[in-house]
Amino acid sequence: MRKSVLFNALCAAMMVSAALGSAAVSAQTGAAPPKEIRILESGGPSGDSIEQAYIKPYTARTGIKVTRESPTSAGKLQAMVQSKNITSVLVELGATNVVAARALGLLEPLDWNAIDPAPIYPEARWPDAFGYQYSSTIMAWGKGSKQPKTWADFWNVKDFPGKRALPDYPGYTLPLALLADGVTPDKLYPLDIDRAFASLEKIKGSVAVWWKAGAQAPQLLEDKEVAYSAAWSGRIVGNPKIDYTYNQGLLQLAYFVVPKGADPAAKAAAMGLLHEMSKLENQLVATNVIPYTGASPGIEKLVPKDKVNDYPTTEANKKIQAQADPSWTADNAKLIEKRWQEFKLGL
Repeated sequence: MRKSVLFNALCAAMMVSAALGSAAVSAQTGAAPPKEIRILESGGPSGDSIEQAYIKPYTARTGIKVTRESPTSAGKLQAMVQSKNITSVLVELGATNVVAARALGLLEPLDWNAIDPAPIYPEARWPDAFGYQYSSTIMAWGKGSKQPKTWADFWNVKDFPGKRALPDYPGYTLPLALLADGVTPDKLYPLDIDRAFASLEKIKGSVAVWWKAGAQAPQLLEDKEVAYSAAWSGRIVGNPKIDYTYNQGLLQLAYFVVPKGADPAAKAAAMGLLHEMSKLENQLVATNVIPYTGASPGIEKLVPKDKVNDYPTTEANKKIQAQADPSWTADNAKLIEKRWQEFKLGL
């Protein structure tokens, strides 16, 4: 009898919570809340983390189903807006693509009052974009290799012998080249493009692979095809065959945006999902799926002590990294790409 009473009470509480979530959407738009919203995200473990950490509590609270689609791209966002066929109310983009999409008029402003976020870092709170997941480009090496501490060490093939691998993406690689040449993280932007390419000229003969896919870097290290590689942190953290450091890492943030012309009721519902993404306790669930962190300070207070160094935004790791400047990168994208293609012709 007692179990039945408790079960009935729990069901009633869930119904009240869902009703309150739906009422909030209705109050914002004057329209009935949707039964389902769709989002466009990166897929893989990142998408799984969104499902487990944010969608599950959101649906439990509101009763609104969330369907994920992947992979995301700036091109898909642009196609939706230009065709006026908005199939996904939230779209995941890297920070540079957010700036570019803003310049093209592809984004709706967010309703931050409706999001009502828990405490998050300032760079995660843009007028038209919600920063939900940090990652870093860091130096990594196979266990047993001599340990570098800086990108200058990484560039020093005499004292740290072996082949290298770097990203075939100038937005990632040019900042690393400047750090290797002695530029401090706080002076990194605007990038000195000439100096960056001069720095790359010094190491290009030792770069065996200019990788395009994040999975390449750990595989190259595991197979001992290279001794050192720049790598995306989520691809190597937890790999028992690889060591790494966040020192002088390039810290970047992925965002969710609302496409211009999105249905107002769907947009209002999506603000509630972004609210779930702002909660530290939900972000902790996400870290169990992928070793990236959300935008809440203080993640190290909740993760196991032996895993504190795994995450890019613990206090110790965040302060020793450089933060990418997506506005500068977007504004100079064509110039950077032109110079990059010219550089590659000489490889």
